[in-house]
Amino acid sequence: MINEVIKKNGINYGVMIGVASALVTATIYAVDLNLFTAWWMGLLGIAISITISILLLSKTKRELKGVFTFKEAFTTYFIAAVVGILISTFFNILLFNVIDPAAKDTLSEIMIKYTVGMMQKFGTPAAAINETIAKMKLTNPYSTLELLKGSVFAMVISAILGLIFAAIFKSKTIQE
Repeated sequence: MINEVIKKNGINYGVMIGVASALVTATIYAVDLNLFTAWWMGLLGIAISITISILLLSKTKRELKGVFTFKEAFTTYFIAAVVGILISTFFNILLFNVIDPAAKDTLSEIMIKYTVGMMQKFGTPAAAINETIAKMKLTNPYSTLELLKGSVFAMVISAILGLIFAAIFKSKTIQE
């Protein structure tokens, strides 16, 4: 059975992460779709998520009076991560497949141009660039299926981060 504090905090902070992610996506969408290829936007999203996660784990440990096992810390983080990923994914599916399906095609073209530019900077042969373009045109990262696949990948990465955060935030034992 999951401790109520862990469940409540995990869900509440997961909603915060999901809403923050949706707001960042909506802002990029409203301002300029080209920002989806900006490396610093990715770093901003990661920074927001990590900051909220640290606040979550600190608050939960404090509410548990400093007694925070590795399992409890991991569970707290992972609940928040999964809730946040699900909200963000649902928002992206809604935005790119219901509200404005044309945006996913525009984004696909922007991603192809960005990738070609990067490959040219690194001196990639034209044949390899053409092959990459052909592969990119076969899939669209903003389709419902690809967004769902991406959410599974994000959950795996979150589990790894959760292990790291749990090791950092767990209570120290008497023997240590």
